[in-house]
Amino acid sequence: MASSENTVEADLVIVGGGITGLSAAYLAAKKGKKVKVIEAGSSFGGLLSTFPIGGNRLEFYYHHFFTHDLELNYLIKELGLQDKLFFRKTSMGVFKNGKIYAFNTPGDLFRFSPIRFTDKLRFALTSVYLGKFANWKKYEHVSCSEWFDTWAGKSTSASLWEPLLNIKFGPFAPGVPLSWMVGRLRQRMNSRKNGDERLGYLDGSLQVLLDALLQRLQEMQVELISRAPVEKIQFATGKVASLLAGGHTHAGKNYLFTIPGIYLSDLVKEELPELSKKLADIRYFGAICVIIELFKPLSNIYWLNVADKGFDFGGIIEHTNFIDSAQYNGSHIAYLSRYFAMEEKIAGMNNEEIKDLMISQLHKIYPDFTLDRVKQVHVFRTQTAATVCDLHFSKKVPDCKTPVSNLFVANMAHVYPDERSTNNSIKIAMEALRSMGMQPDVTEKTNSLSAQIGF
Repeated sequence: MASSENTVEADLVIVGGGITGLSAAYLAAKKGKKVKVIEAGSSFGGLLSTFPIGGNRLEFYYHHFFTHDLELNYLIKELGLQDKLFFRKTSMGVFKNGKIYAFNTPGDLFRFSPIRFTDKLRFALTSVYLGKFANWKKYEHVSCSEWFDTWAGKSTSASLWEPLLNIKFGPFAPGVPLSWMVGRLRQRMNSRKNGDERLGYLDGSLQVLLDALLQRLQEMQVELISRAPVEKIQFATGKVASLLAGGHTHAGKNYLFTIPGIYLSDLVKEELPELSKKLADIRYFGAICVIIELFKPLSNIYWLNVADKGFDFGGIIEHTNFIDSAQYNGSHIAYLSRYFAMEEKIAGMNNEEIKDLMISQLHKIYPDFTLDRVKQVHVFRTQTAATVCDLHFSKKVPDCKTPVSNLFVANMAHVYPDERSTNNSIKIAMEALRSMGMQPDVTEKTNSLSAQIGF
């Protein structure tokens, strides 16, 4: 979608063409606003992006929905995609001490031998407390590691929580506040019924959502401009006058940046040094997904957390234990996931090195695994998968309204203390529009903890 020199001032210029930016564009256009979306990359979608595999499409980074995702359900209904959405029971497991354990029911918990019996009771009680009753605001000063050691028991912490935090946050794990875990557990528990977790997906992948949304935006005459990284923000009389992006000038009444704060920080350094520093102080970590297309499945488990040391991936997500392999011409698909800090060795490895490294470790978990079961391997990575949440992180989250009256910010930092998801990204877009005086016609909100800070 080519860019042209701006001729008519937009009501709203949105920088960032991921789901937050696109959702904000839809909500604003629905209010009759003239909207322009500027995206640095060659395509729109951000972390929702997909690629062809097995005659279908699949996300670069695994996705699923929760039963309580009301904002997502709103958008799906608006786009007429209700018949594409479905929910299914899923399964979880833990690889610990060289063995795969099912981890779905209370019975599975009591069969999980790495945890002492008394600590199993403490695990159950503390998980319910955090997921159902805890006030996240009371726990920003306490690290997950410290709290779990004290209240969930040391064997629980060593066998489950510590490995899972290391999987997610790597070297940043010791400083993750318990508030984040409150958000994560609340999200997962609200999608459970009678102990079973039901997760959702769209028939045809999230590309169906993305295509429908982009088509609707075009019908609403939203201007979609790709391959246009913002080079400069032009300020005048205490306001943003225009943006220079992709070699063209773009003017608007209001500007919403949905891109990671580290990129906006450089653009406002001279005009807004305090905001620039605040944005730069929020660190991001990256994610790698190695996607394996197989002739045979690895197991019958959808989500396996790898809690033993010595692995370069922390999760094995067998997509076709959630979505029927018939949707992919009989291929079985598994994600090997890894979050990383920029200073870690894996951050500097090329895709072939990462692929060889991870696949070489699979036989330690699945002794019958051999390379002749592999059809194809795909490697995807991003440097800004999520923000690093540390103690008192809420103080780092920027206000959506900046000191410049027509400049607004809404990005991953606003998900805290919840876990990032498609639904939470849409929820952030809704709150950003409210901050700009545009009230979305949404009657319900999820009880997720995202979009509570900075709006």
